[in-house]
Amino acid sequence: MNASPQQRIIVIGLGYVGLPLAVALARSFDVTGLDIDTGRIEELRRGRDRTHEVEPRQLAASSLSLTGDPADCAGGDIYIVTVPTPVDADNKPDLTPVIAATKAVAALLDGARKPIIVYESTVYPGVTEEICGPLIEQVSGLKRGSDFFLGYSPERINPGDREHTVDRIVKVVAGENDEVAERLCALYGKATSAGTFKARSIKTAEAAKVIENAQRDINIAFMNEITKIFAKLDISIWDVLAAAGTKWNFLPFQPGLVGGHCIGVDPYYLSFRAQQLGEDPDVILAGRATNDAMGGWIADQIHARRGGNAGSALVMGLTFKENVPDLRNSRVVDVIGRLGALGHHVTVHDPLADAAEARHEYGLDLDASALDGRYDIVLVAVPHDFYRALGDEQLARLIGEGGLLADLKNIYAGRTLSASAQRWTL
Repeated sequence: MNASPQQRIIVIGLGYVGLPLAVALARSFDVTGLDIDTGRIEELRRGRDRTHEVEPRQLAASSLSLTGDPADCAGGDIYIVTVPTPVDADNKPDLTPVIAATKAVAALLDGARKPIIVYESTVYPGVTEEICGPLIEQVSGLKRGSDFFLGYSPERINPGDREHTVDRIVKVVAGENDEVAERLCALYGKATSAGTFKARSIKTAEAAKVIENAQRDINIAFMNEITKIFAKLDISIWDVLAAAGTKWNFLPFQPGLVGGHCIGVDPYYLSFRAQQLGEDPDVILAGRATNDAMGGWIADQIHARRGGNAGSALVMGLTFKENVPDLRNSRVVDVIGRLGALGHHVTVHDPLADAAEARHEYGLDLDASALDGRYDIVLVAVPHDFYRALGDEQLARLIGEGGLLADLKNIYAGRTLSASAQRWTL
């Protein structure tokens, strides 16, 4: 089935996922992007994407319409929901954004157009059909399967990844029936050169998405666990991985802080659903517990190497991963909090993070001039290219006499420092 260029596509949520998708679809369709953050809309209209996922020239060249008013989105043919799916303080799924978006979409539907509502947000299997579908019926007064239809196509955006962009990756697609699935395959097929994969059902597609990140989380947890074991043996994990990596089928996972909106969150959606079904997700939750505890362990290791003496500490990097401005669920804050609890005076620097967001989300003040100082501890928490580019002399100036360079990802291996400086890595 062909995807008609005359179809009107509405993308709900213009963050890391929604904006690149909307821009890609706008090359072939009439697309409107809706975001309730009017500041975000104005920013995009000025040609600036704070997520750095879409370049200014791409925004300027796109035919994408932008709005902060849901009324502008009435009467669409396909609605694509790309809002976040966080967890609450107890690590339980927080479906508030999805439910709010679902209600907003339901109020806009024109049953005569037989619209399709597609969810890209990561959820546990069953949410689309068992929660969203009935809610749409309740709000709209329309009947699913005749007046509107459901679909699911899990997002696979990797923030900062310029190779696996939305227009170059396989899109998994599912519909509540074959006709809907075919329409969605035709739609997404216009957005990506890698093609589409039609999943057997919506639940299957939901499950595929949620295990993608759970699998990575568990593998990283194994790396973090063996890192702790090897530390007691005075062995660096990086030396171990260099040797083990020569085997052809060794999986190249690395230890570290596991944050962000996906890997550090999605496994809780799967474990929640498992517990509802009476299954104990031991492996999933063990991986989460290991990774969530890593920040405190790192801080304790640093403190021990300072002989238990508190001092001044510079933390370089606050975002959840390198070379992105994304602060969501940053686990660097765990290290900062523990260092502070141990009596260290912590200064935080990040060339990419937004200072106002850091203050709002974590109560932390970013110091733009921090690299002009001198510290007892210099912790490279996030290996931004900006930090990799620091010269030996500049790096050495940051470390006080007898100070410690804590290099989590070992990016400064082989660098020349002062003779009195200590080094530590995982």
